[in-house]
Amino acid sequence: MHTQIDIHSLQEQVRGLSPADALVLLGDLFPGKVTFSTSLGQEDQVITQMIAQSKAQMSIFSLDTGRLFSETLDLLARTESKYKLRIKVLYPERPSVENLVANVGINGFYESVENRKMCCYVRKVEPLKRALKGQQVWVTGLRAEQSANRAGMEKIEWDEANQIIKFNPLLDWSYDEMIAYIQNHQIPYNPLHDKGFVSIGCAPCTRAILPGEDARAGRWWWEDSKKECGLHAK
Repeated sequence: MHTQIDIHSLQEQVRGLSPADALVLLGDLFPGKVTFSTSLGQEDQVITQMIAQSKAQMSIFSLDTGRLFSETLDLLARTESKYKLRIKVLYPERPSVENLVANVGINGFYESVENRKMCCYVRKVEPLKRALKGQQVWVTGLRAEQSANRAGMEKIEWDEANQIIKFNPLLDWSYDEMIAYIQNHQIPYNPLHDKGFVSIGCAPCTRAILPGEDARAGRWWWEDSKKECGLHAK
């Protein structure tokens, strides 16, 4: 199911539904073929809570790049414990990482955009493709106000790069709406968020943002380029 008509039909079916109800609907429509990718960010923590509370039928996975903050890994364990669920963790292929480091060095991603994108591909994009193989719907925590690239996305759309239906249940949520939900439902989140880290990825590539900076400014801050790693390419 990926023609424009089918996508339009799905868009109509979820229109007006709460994110939780839409998750349940998709889980029922595509049994065993819906998966949610969590990076343990605040948006993803909201969706994990919704899946656990509504018992939406879908798997949950996360990508451990090998360069994550210890706080992120601690949050993974706390999340599994709180919601009594198991999050599948995927890792990059060992030979690919070893070849990458042999070619550009352990921190070669600082030297060029090409090197950084190569690192993102090895550590994130390739494991993602493995995780999505055989699935029909990919649930993400994207919000439109996070970046210009994401502002043009639809709640339900066809992801051409991964040949899969993508569902972005929080796409139209504001930052304040998300924070209020986290507080009201006592959802565990990364303590780095309280230290100015808005968008959290790999430790060497993430910094806290300054007052007035864009939410994505803390990612790959040394680059003057679009702040995406390739997971959500248009």
